[in-house]
Amino acid sequence: MDTSPDTDRQTGPVLDTPEPQADVNGGSPVTVDDGRSRPPLDLLIWDAPNIDMTLSTVIGARPTAASRPRFDAIAAWFVEGAGDPSAPGAAEVEACVFANIPPQPGSLQRWVEALRGFGYSVFARPKTQPDDDIDQDMLDHIAVRAHSHRLRRLVVFSGDGRNFAEPLEDLVRDGIQVVVVAFSEVAGYAISSDLLEFIDIEDVPGAFVEPLDRVRLDALPADGAWLRPTRSLRDFVAAFTARRGG
Repeated sequence: MDTSPDTDRQTGPVLDTPEPQADVNGGSPVTVDDGRSRPPLDLLIWDAPNIDMTLSTVIGARPTAASRPRFDAIAAWFVEGAGDPSAPGAAEVEACVFANIPPQPGSLQRWVEALRGFGYSVFARPKTQPDDDIDQDMLDHIAVRAHSHRLRRLVVFSGDGRNFAEPLEDLVRDGIQVVVVAFSEVAGYAISSDLLEFIDIEDVPGAFVEPLDRVRLDALPADGAWLRPTRSLRDFVAAFTARRGG
């Protein structure tokens, strides 16, 4: 049996140091002490478990096709933000989605293939335990790219401040533009930071087919707005009375 690696396979490790790349745009990549050329890079990191969970939280329901983000529109927004690719010194672009895959992936296979067709790399890790997570994988990949390239702009789609706040602020101190994109209801770490830039994901042009059914206290009209109840008053009182009498 041939046990040599199959270089044509569609899965593989992320290399720490990429092969040298010609600068087709006429720019001047940074050269570090070991002689490596580090081309400029704009990097997008998507925390799929966090975005999916927080989307359910802000709309108070399980997301449907109409309420899930459109990765094609987000890719277009991200690439447009990188500037003219023909300009001297233009940055490369890379977008990566990190996902936990349950034992029975179901429709996730089609989702992953759609992402790859949109130009995203997908890091997929099996989810075998309830607390399995991919936060460290995301941070590791950011570190890899900070070593292999000159990170110019980092866009992180995640509301997870516990794991990302400090590392991302450290990158800003190193001179990297860091933009956090998440839902304002759950991204206090980015909104309150003096270093991080924040964009609500619904403010990304075309990110959703239709407006989400959510309450955004950061985007109220000047003359105010009525916020309807999410539960019947009588249903709530009935449940409250039952608990109190039980």
